[in-house]
Amino acid sequence: MAQSQPPQGAFFTGSYPNLLSEWGLSDEEIHTRIDQAWHMLFYGSDHTQRVYYPVGDDMAYILDVNNGDVRSEGMSYGMMIAVQMDRQEEFNRLWNWAKTYMYRADGPYAGYFSWQNAPDGSIMDSNSAPDGETWMVTALFFAAARWGNGEGIYDYEAEANAILHAMLHKNEQNTNVVNMFHPEHRMVVFVPAIGAISQFTDPSYHTPHFYELWARWAAQDNAFWAEAAQVSREFWRLTAHPETGLMPNYAHFTGEPRPWGDYGEFFYADAWRCAMNVALDYTWFAADPWQVEQTDRLLTFFHNLGIGQYNSRFRIDGEPVNPQHRATGLIAMNAAAALASSSDIRWDFIEEFWNTPIPTGQYRYYDGLLYFMALLQLSVNFRIYSPALSWLMFSVLK
Repeated sequence: MAQSQPPQGAFFTGSYPNLLSEWGLSDEEIHTRIDQAWHMLFYGSDHTQRVYYPVGDDMAYILDVNNGDVRSEGMSYGMMIAVQMDRQEEFNRLWNWAKTYMYRADGPYAGYFSWQNAPDGSIMDSNSAPDGETWMVTALFFAAARWGNGEGIYDYEAEANAILHAMLHKNEQNTNVVNMFHPEHRMVVFVPAIGAISQFTDPSYHTPHFYELWARWAAQDNAFWAEAAQVSREFWRLTAHPETGLMPNYAHFTGEPRPWGDYGEFFYADAWRCAMNVALDYTWFAADPWQVEQTDRLLTFFHNLGIGQYNSRFRIDGEPVNPQHRATGLIAMNAAAALASSSDIRWDFIEEFWNTPIPTGQYRYYDGLLYFMALLQLSVNFRIYSPALSWLMFSVLK
């Protein structure tokens, strides 16, 4: 099969690889699977399939079924899936719930979102997890492009810019809450609070492909976002193991694994997402050829373990750690990585992904959302929507 990557990124060419089609699936097969994922995860059985739960006439939340809570991560992923699927009602419901219950309008956390709430909306942890804000901002920009800006909280572009401002200017308020990006290292922090918790990073929080968009679209701090994109690409080179390609859940700003909690220094659930982020950055911007080498290295490591056999938790040198059940989320992320691979082994990961059922049951939240995003990315249905172009279009229509 031919190499799938364009010589320039999709941001410049408008051309997105469709690996599922290249592998041999028909458009009907692909769209049927996407429709199945949508209906199961958003409107399936309350007890075994769905993660999206409507509340009243105008709200909804994404439930972490295994933990029984609502997380900014899941809300932001739900928003991104909704905007990619052109589902404005579901997007608005999720955004309304997040703004009503997770958003902090005042106090030290003003402008941030709590990372963990109960399904009744009550805050369980006041801290913020920057990946939630990161994906929300980008989903809001895409919403502005797809549907135009409305009023109040539905002025998507204004809301995105307000979050970006808070992410970089919290230090000016002299509180115990700090910027989401370290002012010296120019990297996203693990948790934006004074102390050790903001003195290291999570490699899976790094999304240079989003920062590149913010550098072009944000109302301010554009030079910072352009620099942050390059810093994150360089950081990935430091933190990825040179032989396995594995990255840790958490890392020092210098790249070394950072112990924190039970699995901070290991390749585990957070770190599964690094493969997707590297592949998306390459697909959209093709700014760093190393990302192809990195992806091939990572997929070779798992391929050598055996398709259908590798588990989900390792030291970054490849040593298994308390081997766990095989996780659909990791299968999905390895398949998404194929977007940046130059090796024919990528098709084995595509095949494994396609033959893996849409997640149901206890772990359907994380596994299911990662599965859905990989499905969209591999089928040319995860795209950049530019609010700048949308503004021009709406001006012409008026």
